[in-house]
Amino acid sequence: MTLGRDLNHKIWRLAWPMIISNLSVPMLGLVDTAILGHLENAQYLAAVAVGGSILAFLYWGFGFLRMGTTGLTAQAFGADNHPQSRLIAGQSILLGLGIGLVIVFLSPFLLMLGLFLVVPPAGGYELAMNYAQIRIFSAPAVLVNYAIVGWFIGQQNTRWPLLITVFTNALNVGLDFLLIIGLDMKSEGAAIATLIAEYSGCGLALLLLSKAMGQQQGTSIRLAQLLHWPDYRQLLVVNRHLFVRTMVLLACFAFFTAQGSSQGDIVLAANTLIMNLLLLTSFGLDGFAHAAEALTGDAAGQRNRQRFLATCRQCALWSLITAGLFTLLFAVAGSQLIGLLTSINAVQAEALRYLPWLLLLPFTAVWSYLLDGIFIGTTQTAAMQNSMLLSALLVYLPCWYFSQQWGNHGLWFAFIAFNLARGLSLAVIFYRNNRRQSWW
Repeated sequence: MTLGRDLNHKIWRLAWPMIISNLSVPMLGLVDTAILGHLENAQYLAAVAVGGSILAFLYWGFGFLRMGTTGLTAQAFGADNHPQSRLIAGQSILLGLGIGLVIVFLSPFLLMLGLFLVVPPAGGYELAMNYAQIRIFSAPAVLVNYAIVGWFIGQQNTRWPLLITVFTNALNVGLDFLLIIGLDMKSEGAAIATLIAEYSGCGLALLLLSKAMGQQQGTSIRLAQLLHWPDYRQLLVVNRHLFVRTMVLLACFAFFTAQGSSQGDIVLAANTLIMNLLLLTSFGLDGFAHAAEALTGDAAGQRNRQRFLATCRQCALWSLITAGLFTLLFAVAGSQLIGLLTSINAVQAEALRYLPWLLLLPFTAVWSYLLDGIFIGTTQTAAMQNSMLLSALLVYLPCWYFSQQWGNHGLWFAFIAFNLARGLSLAVIFYRNNRRQSWW
């Protein structure tokens, strides 16, 4: 009982700031959607959907900087190895900065390729390209921020990531109103607002990181250590599987957007509304996944199997409760939420047609989010990669192919099946690891 109470306290201490922080991310998307959705036509909303999906593919493709940093830092934290923890932070930041600069340098080619793969609706190419060309300059700030937030979570400090995210998103919302409505800059205004906010958030993150490291005892990081490339081996080995896993996941989301786009502006806009509501659920569930990352990593650093399994059980309980609450919210107020997001009658009517799929998603997606957190904390990244490949290639694409006659309903069916497959395959690996006691 004492262990259970202690774990629940730790889980909630870590989860509630991340739930609020994560919820603010789709809330930002909802604000962008609501503002653009009330303009004179759906083209601006579609441009942000297409341009945003390309940038999400680029940025989130390097989400291993957050996940890998969290797992390795959590294990260093559990082993009480502060010098190693600080070295991981420095390496991850330098890696993020370098990748971000490469993305900016290659941006003309990357954006042309992205818009070739995710074809905008007729007349929307120029709007989507302008939006993406502005926002892509935030790549170094976004990736450095990933590394810093990952380090804080691994240190079991989720309040400062909350501060960073809320500050960034609040600034973005304020700039949205100024640039989109006040200066009538439409989708370009949304891009500039996000660019300014992301660099401002990165500056705050660096300031907080410096403060946190100053409070730790031990020697500071030397430049020679950061430039000693063989020391990056552990970080890169862990993250190569996360990179493949994340790229496949984002390819699935980009494919979803592309298939919606091929059915016209209205279907694409409706799918964007539903997907933003889904992200509300996803980021809420991710709060407990982040807690699982930090606490299972801590248990792995201590080699404490009893605490590890107890953490998995308690995080699962709270994740299921959260999924149930989101399902209830969408069942009771789904149509009202759609009405708040757009005043375009055709988009409202189309979104309501697909609302029943949203009611199924919390309980189908909850397992993959929770188990991702456990596998990140224990740095079992190869299992995450293999699960994602299996779910995408053997479930998602075949389900879509054989349900094309259902139109957009078939697309949502394939997405549901994909989420179920991710959770089930990871659950099988979790069971196998428990039987073999091969978590570390």
